[in-house]
Amino acid sequence: MPGRVEVHVEAPIGWLVIDHRERRNAVSLAMWQAIPELAARLDADPAVRVVVLRGAGEEAFVSGADISEFARTRTGARAAQGYEDVGVAAFEAVARIAKPVIAMIRGYCIGGGMALALSADLRWAADDAVFAIPAARLGLGYHVTGLDALVRLVGPSTAKELLFTARRFSASEALARGLVNEVVPAAELEARVRALAATIADNAPLTLRSAKRVIAELARDAAERDHEAMRRSILACFESEDYREGVRAFLEKRKPEFTGR
Repeated sequence: MPGRVEVHVEAPIGWLVIDHRERRNAVSLAMWQAIPELAARLDADPAVRVVVLRGAGEEAFVSGADISEFARTRTGARAAQGYEDVGVAAFEAVARIAKPVIAMIRGYCIGGGMALALSADLRWAADDAVFAIPAARLGLGYHVTGLDALVRLVGPSTAKELLFTARRFSASEALARGLVNEVVPAAELEARVRALAATIADNAPLTLRSAKRVIAELARDAAERDHEAMRRSILACFESEDYREGVRAFLEKRKPEFTGR
């Protein structure tokens, strides 16, 4: 299979890697199909506390879907809908990971790559990163899932500018528009993301899980929020061994050792 999606675990970090370097990490249909199972594997691994999503090599995060397949896989309404369903399943699988997910972005982050980055909780970018949604130059409809995430993050005006112009945004523009959390020199990106992941991984896993769930629910319309799920996630923190450990560590003036239980 040309291109592949791989998982590497370096506890407490789990890496989800898009590797199709000969096409700037463009994602084939088979690669989209592989993502949900791999995302679920990282979510279920107790050794993993933070997931980092990245592209292989230094040239690209993800340069989009593999356009060379479109004549075969994405022509006609039925085929286009089927392809979109596969892509959306991949984006939703990443978004469903209950642990914090960081997108580490170098080089090209285009089209479907943008949607994949938007599925993460946090986005750290190198100063060589380039962002664009070129749907209008291809004549394709950009899927609702990606646009919903984009609008929630940057607002309708910037989302329209990205779609209407189809132009490339630099890393500094992306930072100014709220697309990414931080921009760092390319040579420092991996070290910065590893340090960030380590900081997050030191914190109580149940608190992180609860915060992620509650924030996701608050992003919904008020009538659609699962208040019971939010309540349960918060109570689980107070009933946990980690809560007792956190209080003890604070009183004893030492670093807590959280277990996720």
